Amino acid sequence: MGINKKTQSCLTGLALMGWSAMVRAAWEFNFQIPATKSAQTVIDLHNMMMIIIMIIFIGVFAVVSYSVFKHRKSKGHQAAQFHDNTLVEIAWTVVPLIILAAMAWPATVALLNMRDTAQADITIKATGHQWKWGYDYLKGEGEGIRFMSLKATPAEQIRGSAAKEEHYLLEVDKHVVVPVGKKIRMLTTSTDVIHSWWVPALAVKQDAIPGYVRDAWFKAEKEGIFRGQCAELCGKDHAFMPIVVEVVSAEKYSQWVGNQKKQMAAAADEGGKSYSLDELKSRGEEVYAANCAACHQANGKGLPPAFPALDGSKIATGPKEAHIALVLHGKPNTAMAAFGGQLGDGDIAAVITYERNAWGNKTGDVVQPADIKAARK
Repeated sequence: MGINKKTQSCLTGLALMGWSAMVRAAWEFNFQIPATKSAQTVIDLHNMMMIIIMIIFIGVFAVVSYSVFKHRKSKGHQAAQFHDNTLVEIAWTVVPLIILAAMAWPATVALLNMRDTAQADITIKATGHQWKWGYDYLKGEGEGIRFMSLKATPAEQIRGSAAKEEHYLLEVDKHVVVPVGKKIRMLTTSTDVIHSWWVPALAVKQDAIPGYVRDAWFKAEKEGIFRGQCAELCGKDHAFMPIVVEVVSAEKYSQWVGNQKKQMAAAADEGGKSYSLDELKSRGEEVYAANCAACHQANGKGLPPAFPALDGSKIATGPKEAHIALVLHGKPNTAMAAFGGQLGDGDIAAVITYERNAWGNKTGDVVQPADIKAARK
């Protein structure tokens, strides 16, 4: 039975679409270029294991193929009957044991080295949130620096209404900046569910578990930007938790530390400033898009029942004191996180003002940074 022209055209179109996708794909099947000695060790171990596995596969496959071909029934061969061959049993026990020991020794040495976080020059805590990372510099020149790192991929690219850039879903607004040649200890934890801090080129992959603090380390041997992602399924926006580590010279790192501390000092002084409604709404829209839109949606309609709407809600149109308390402290046993530890007074004031005056909400309320500062006490 032949194929009609319409079916043939559909099949041809599907074949062309599949081929065009294959042509556009990045045919990358190996590890990322290593930036640390640990990463190079991981690659060397992988290559060694693959060689050993390939030798075993070829040897076993060759023996089995030869036996099947040369001793097939059509040639008149009969199955041999034998039992309890001590030499064979010793051989198939001792030889694999030797192979496993040869593989386990370098792997164990590498693993122990990767777990040795002592004598670190800089300690950074990475805290996983749904769905972003927060960083606190706990030791070293940048001690006291803290910030949230949010995905920087525009919503238009995610929706497919704009062309995707080179680092689609792998760019953030604030990089983790570290100096080259220094041992960096990474502490990981989480405020909600299990996340995982993973940067392949640095050979770092450590789960961030609520209520626990885990650690790992890396020492970059060269300057550059190295990208990773959350490697643990953590909810709706798991794919939107990129990690970017920027390794710079000691001089550039000192400059970055100085700039960060100036910005933090300026943010701390916001409690005494007042802004107009338009200024707060404009700033609040940006804060909302970065921190709230994933759950409550850009149009404020939410995704009930898990993520309630803000447009017309009792929270966004009721007493502003309750609204402030909810944003600051979150709501236990729900996806509503406590943003008091994530955002500064100015950002919280701006986003609350925006929520109370956006979409169909027209309260006219203005929340100033001083209101947030007072509510924290």
